[in-house]
Amino acid sequence: MSKSAKPAVAKLAVAKPAVAKLAVAKPAVAKPAVAKPAVAKPAVAKPAVAKPSVAKPSVAKAATVKPGAARRTALAIILAAGEGTRMKSALPKVMHRVGGLPMLGHVLGVAAASGIDRVAVVVGAKADAVREYIADAMPGARAYEQTEQLGTAHAVLAARKEFDTAADDILVLYGDTPLVSEATLSKLRKALAKGADVVVLGFRAPNPTGYGRLIEEKGRLVAIREENDASPSEKAIDYCNAGVMALSGEAGPRLLKSIKRNAAKGEFYLTDIVELANKAGKTVVAVEANAREVLGVNSRAELAMAEAQWQARARKAAMAAGVTLIAPDTVYLSHDTKIGRDTIIEPNVWMGPGVTIGDGAVIHSFSHLEGARIAGGTRIGPFARLRPGADIATGAHIGNFVEVKNATIGEGAKANHLTYIGDASVGAGSNIGAGTITCNYDGFAKHRTEIGAGVFVGSNSALVAPVKIGDGAYIAAGSTITEDVEANALAIARGKQVAKPGAASKIRARITRKIKQVGNTPKQ
Repeated sequence: MSKSAKPAVAKLAVAKPAVAKLAVAKPAVAKPAVAKPAVAKPAVAKPAVAKPSVAKPSVAKAATVKPGAARRTALAIILAAGEGTRMKSALPKVMHRVGGLPMLGHVLGVAAASGIDRVAVVVGAKADAVREYIADAMPGARAYEQTEQLGTAHAVLAARKEFDTAADDILVLYGDTPLVSEATLSKLRKALAKGADVVVLGFRAPNPTGYGRLIEEKGRLVAIREENDASPSEKAIDYCNAGVMALSGEAGPRLLKSIKRNAAKGEFYLTDIVELANKAGKTVVAVEANAREVLGVNSRAELAMAEAQWQARARKAAMAAGVTLIAPDTVYLSHDTKIGRDTIIEPNVWMGPGVTIGDGAVIHSFSHLEGARIAGGTRIGPFARLRPGADIATGAHIGNFVEVKNATIGEGAKANHLTYIGDASVGAGSNIGAGTITCNYDGFAKHRTEIGAGVFVGSNSALVAPVKIGDGAYIAAGSTITEDVEANALAIARGKQVAKPGAASKIRARITRKIKQVGNTPKQ
């Protein structure tokens, strides 16, 4: 999509997140994240056409209507057919992630949160991954294919079948602009409710060069002037076209169908609707948004910018809800992260999709969390890794270089050092010694380890699954446990120690002689 048609708005900070505020788990729950938490498939899709992991935007209820007031119906058409050649990726551009959620997911989410009744997404050819995502994330949305890349108006009209069902408001959104907020969409719709037929979203650009300028006269938008067509005085205007647009359901479809192919470039430009509407005597206005909110992503650099802006907003929301981030810029959150109040998060912590943390927890530095539920009062890290399915109960400790995957750790249980716990359950109050591993994979299948309450597992033990350790059992250090251990039993499974007096001196003498025979001297 050309810069003039739908600007990227690069090099700008982002304001509030497009997909609702970071959800914070506390007694009075903060605004929920737009996507449903903890989708079971957090891994990113394979770069080619592999199915991306689905993170569903939560469908918000429509705004409450005052008694006696007629509720306005709305249709959103999301343009997601851009090939994204500058991304240099086999993954469709709108499927690249911001805050762990595909950009398209953010736009679907804000549409739902804004009370949009129907959503249509215009996709390109060979967009199976996008279609599958839409079907799973928002089953009620319809996908329409733009068979040829012939401009933004042509893309909107790919969904013209939606006009068969009347809507008061029609919003044109972009799948690669993930940070537009619910408040901004509300401003667009309010302008329509006041009688406007076309509402264009604009922003103030510090350097407007390259953007279409919004030309206003006495509060009316009379034209969108592209850079190459602008006069010197028009080029001085810093009010620019953001691409997003709202149309009245009565006038919009007819105006869209009246847009002619541009003679120079052979495309149908949505921006032409402004002058067509004015010629038809319709009311056309512009609504201003923060420039940081209309960041369009067309390259990897702009994707990184969008991520940085989204993270800044999510961190701010978390701290406002009672979470302590000691070094906010080093903490990374996801679209569905939930954190309880009075939780402390130390520097350099990464939270992937599906993480929930209760009140009063401490997450120490350099911990990596994904798909994990962490109850209040727990201590995690430093250098801990919680993988999908980790469920850590109140008061438990997961220490340095401990990895937990698909396992429950009971209340007050501890695994403080150098441990792997996978496909397992650990009962309340149990202690897992340093170097312990659950041997859950036999080369063909995964098996579970069940550790009861109050169990002591000595250091450097290997628990070969499937195996059960009863309540109160004691596993001697260095043991390899291959059979079940009953409750309150002591299990020792290691070789017998043999000590031979003087043997160490004889070994050293023998080795020294061999070294001398080859002309070397032993290293000290």
